[in-house]
Amino acid sequence: MVTLEDVARQAGVSLATASRVLNGSTRQVGASLRDKVELAAAQLGYRTNVAAQTLARGASNVIGLVVHDLTDPYFAAIADGVMRVAESQGLVVMVGTTHRDPEREIAYVSTLNAQRVGAVLLAGSRVADPHVTGRLREELDRYRQTGGRVACVGQDLLGVDSVVPGNREGAAALARALAGLGHRRFAVLAGPAGLITAGDRTAGFAGALAELGLPAPQIVHGSFDRDGGYAAAAVVSGATCVFAVNDVMAVGALASFRGRGIRVPEDVSVAGFDDIATLRDLVPALSTVRLPLADMGARALELALGPDEEPRVVHVAGEVVLRESARSLS
Repeated sequence: MVTLEDVARQAGVSLATASRVLNGSTRQVGASLRDKVELAAAQLGYRTNVAAQTLARGASNVIGLVVHDLTDPYFAAIADGVMRVAESQGLVVMVGTTHRDPEREIAYVSTLNAQRVGAVLLAGSRVADPHVTGRLREELDRYRQTGGRVACVGQDLLGVDSVVPGNREGAAALARALAGLGHRRFAVLAGPAGLITAGDRTAGFAGALAELGLPAPQIVHGSFDRDGGYAAAAVVSGATCVFAVNDVMAVGALASFRGRGIRVPEDVSVAGFDDIATLRDLVPALSTVRLPLADMGARALELALGPDEEPRVVHVAGEVVLRESARSLS
């Protein structure tokens, strides 16, 4: 029996593209790709899968958005961008939270597939576990074979349209900027081991310090939230500047230092990453790396709603913003 995979291979297109052409998806496919798929199907004698056609045609106006934690301002900002685009297109967004459990994320994708949502968006870091990532890719592939669309905000590891923040590059730029203020002894509140976003930001920061000939920073791991930053800051010793790999950890660090009578920035400087809008009224104002979070969410949905092509990757650069929490030692 000729399979859809055979047709895709013959046409030189992705399995998802072949499915959208032959299983009746309403998603747009370019004329040249459509012609290739239809010709390959005719040459091979492929018979369409009626069940798959029904599922593809039943795709609703619902977008499934899966995030790690909606109470985290990072994900709330991304969700806001998604919802603004969805509203303009007459779409409804259904949000699921994984609480950083990869198994829960896989289960959400399976459920959204069963519910025949129009597209699935995933926002959040991957974990450094190829087996888990592979299982998630398999679940996404099953969904895409029925005509579904997928995009993610995070690492380009899932073979789908991806909006990829410049975590390593942004952290490196921040390290150079802080070193330019005269700091030489650093600590990094590095988040959990195994979380790729946290690891990239830590590596980018430490790598830039090494290139400058400065001592390696003290690395302190902890949870990727306010409490993790609070606990990790209590372990820091001897640093004149502390980099928390996200802003909410930096908030915890500020509270930890304040509770122990350590002044910021007089005694120690603090910087974060993300530039969460709701945290800009902190005192002292937080130095950080700005990411256009709402725009990243909007762009992810635009990719999912756009023409069907081979997976696209949109790289988003961070911008260093120095504020009152980091002082010059010069």
